[in-house]
Amino acid sequence: MSAMLQSPCINICKMDAASGLCIGCWRTIDEITVWSRSDDAARSHILAAVARRRMENEPETGHPTKNSTDHD
Repeated sequence: MSAMLQSPCINICKMDAASGLCIGCWRTIDEITVWSRSDDAARSHILAAVARRRMENEPETGHPTKNSTDHD
């Protein structure tokens, strides 16, 4: 039996109300919910969607852009 694809979770679990995406892993709540029950084909589909979202939102780094209210 091969190892399952790993979750993109980076333990920054906060849903963005505007986009409906987790700001840490770029998944929807539905994708997060089904992940543990998904096979590699379904996980690959989710990971492809995550990669696409990252590139669409932050093409140079793949990370969300911080806005001015995110300062420490």
